[in-house]
Amino acid sequence: MALIDSAYHYYLSAYANSATTRYDTHKKSELRSVCNNIIKINKESPLYKIRSNKHIPTFLIDIKENARKVKNVISSLSDSGAGLENAFQKKVAVSSDEDIVRAEYVGASDEGDVSQSFEIEVRNLAAPQSNLGNFLDSQALDFEPADYTFDLITTTNSYEFQYTVKPDDTNLSIQEKLSRLFNHSGVGLNAEIITDEKGRSALMLTSKQTGLSDSESVLFDIKPKASTDSIEAMETLGIHHITSPAQNASFILDGEEHTSYSNTFTVNQVFEVTLRGISPEDDPARIGFKTSIDAVSDNLNELADAYNSFIETGERYSDYRQGTRLLRDLRNIAFSHRNDLESVGIMVEENGTIKVDEDALAEAIDTKDLDSVFSVLDSFKTSLAARANNVSIDPIQYIDKIVVTYKKPGQNFPSPYHSSLYSGLMLDHIC
Repeated sequence: MALIDSAYHYYLSAYANSATTRYDTHKKSELRSVCNNIIKINKESPLYKIRSNKHIPTFLIDIKENARKVKNVISSLSDSGAGLENAFQKKVAVSSDEDIVRAEYVGASDEGDVSQSFEIEVRNLAAPQSNLGNFLDSQALDFEPADYTFDLITTTNSYEFQYTVKPDDTNLSIQEKLSRLFNHSGVGLNAEIITDEKGRSALMLTSKQTGLSDSESVLFDIKPKASTDSIEAMETLGIHHITSPAQNASFILDGEEHTSYSNTFTVNQVFEVTLRGISPEDDPARIGFKTSIDAVSDNLNELADAYNSFIETGERYSDYRQGTRLLRDLRNIAFSHRNDLESVGIMVEENGTIKVDEDALAEAIDTKDLDSVFSVLDSFKTSLAARANNVSIDPIQYIDKIVVTYKKPGQNFPSPYHSSLYSGLMLDHIC
């Protein structure tokens, strides 16, 4: 069980907070294609056993997530069917002040006028509600040992919480117990323990949601049960007092005042805007599009970062055979396109990573036939997409296995779950 817990903890700490994109959702036809590819691979796959290695679960998690990142970047560059040049000149939004407002283009590749722009002045940021409890002596116990109950009322639901105070508890252990209860219950709150300069501790609750509608006065309310013990315990904890109320974002967009429940919202279904700071008075940020050459450079850097991250994953596991195989396959992609890539400003390093030389790229776009430039880039993109898809479908190919027996060629039934061992490997590998 320790290995299982370790692997899941690794995934949650490394990738659980990764942002999802629209490319993480798929049509039925795409999912059917994935399933058919898995069945095809497994039909003739030999019977094998997995070598016991504590690095295998984390390695598989890393390569699957890197493959997903590469595929998403490539998908974002391939939204348009209007040709290779359009694919690599995907529009890129730019803000004149990234510390105040960040912008991302979220429209389709063939939508939007590149001259489109607007000004935004941020007056207030959207904020969550926070309840900070009383600071208590961490080592003392200010509660009578007993069972206590309180209600949590949010804008959509109400919940009943129960907790027990034992004679050997302390104020800190009670606060920690409640913190875990809130964080694991999925009620839309984050709980943490705060300490002051005297070493006392308090429980702080913060809503994940920000902003308030006109019909709401609070995002959450905590009320003890109508018993003397529960009321006194809540007064001791103090988490029912609002210390920082939720507020909406307010901003001026091209001269008109607006509000938003969140700091992230879309404008005209073209720009996704994230407010990050308060604007200096009468100094709005301007949101628009980058020039074509800057857009090409940014998109290529995004592709290069995804590819290089894949290479770095292989290097982290290069002391093991699985990392060496992955590195070989990934480096072969760049090395096989090396001459063509370097002719358009994409430098291939000796370790297989790539780097965009923006001056050489600009010169290539200015002096070469654009079709040939974008043909080189598209060829590399296609090769990388094929490898990422192959890794995603069959990650088991990169780990050490002991072949037990080969199947008789051409006379096998489909075996859709064989390579899906990767998903249950943390169990199978320790049985």
